[in-house]
Amino acid sequence: MSVVKEFKEFAMKGNVVDLAVGVVIGGAFGGIVGSLVGDIIMPVIGVLTGGVDFSGLAVKVGEANIAYGKFIQAVFSFIIIAFTLFMIIKAMNSAKKEEAAAPAPPAEPSAQEKLLMEIRDALKK
Repeated sequence: MSVVKEFKEFAMKGNVVDLAVGVVIGGAFGGIVGSLVGDIIMPVIGVLTGGVDFSGLAVKVGEANIAYGKFIQAVFSFIIIAFTLFMIIKAMNSAKKEEAAAPAPPAEPSAQEKLLMEIRDALKK
């Protein structure tokens, strides 16, 4: 089998395609969360902490500029993403439990079972 054919089979497996879609959606979701944290949540936290702008917080050590405010924003982004993913997975798991707990409709008896039930009913008479 050629390398190209093997790669094509590998790349077209369901898990690889699902992973690729997840990475693309995750990147877009990361941008949304980054904007949510940087543009909405951190300004509110800044107002609550007396007007501190976290994005501008930094310490100068020699020639290096340590921007710990951006790190604080990244921590908030991580917490929001982790909590959102937790809630999505929790909802999916509860939906799976409900789906599994739903009773299956009774199956129609087979021809052999119908015949046996008729024989049973005839014997009862």
